[in-house]
Amino acid sequence: MSSCSRGLLPVGARVGQRLLPCCSRGEAITEPRINDRIRVPEVRLVGPEGEQVGIVSIGEALRLAQDSELDLVEVAPMARPPVCKLMDYGKFKYEAAQKARESRRNQALTVIKEMRLRLKIDPHDYETKKGHVERFLRGGDKVKITVMFRGREQSRPEMGYRLLQRLAGDVSELGVVESNPKQDGRNMVMVIAPHKNAQALQQQAQAAKARPAKGEQAEEQAPTA
Repeated sequence: MSSCSRGLLPVGARVGQRLLPCCSRGEAITEPRINDRIRVPEVRLVGPEGEQVGIVSIGEALRLAQDSELDLVEVAPMARPPVCKLMDYGKFKYEAAQKARESRRNQALTVIKEMRLRLKIDPHDYETKKGHVERFLRGGDKVKITVMFRGREQSRPEMGYRLLQRLAGDVSELGVVESNPKQDGRNMVMVIAPHKNAQALQQQAQAAKARPAKGEQAEEQAPTA
């Protein structure tokens, strides 16, 4: 009779800890097996700090978990023998959930700006549009660039490709092409993502401009006759 059927806490479990319910044979397990649910003769044991304990019997591994007031968690069930680690499983699950929420929050904060260009854009408009793209990239936003084709322009997709490549090259210090130019109906689109250190590089450049040149400093410090 298992510890679950006897109503006893599995080895390493503590009061208030939510336990995995016992499941019937053949039921899918979406979470790793822990403690008494690990039904193998021996395991490769990893300590709580990642140290390698070695191959031990399941009984010895459970005893070490109980002595340490930790859980025995099967982290690599397909290995031979399976790899188990001593850890506080409740704390592990909480931290994993926190990281997942933070990751989703960061993804939600990612903004994609959009900039539209005509195929036959004049130089002044091009510089204006490029300035907007640079500003978006400095702000940490991705930019979707759309080249719009009209009439017979649709038969010259290579011109749109060259225009997008030109823009990507002009802003290469601030961003990198994340999605290469591709046809989208009557348009051609490309996505540029900011470099991870784009804002830091911009701040460094501004600081460098603010510092006077060495020659200017020497003139300012030179005594007057």
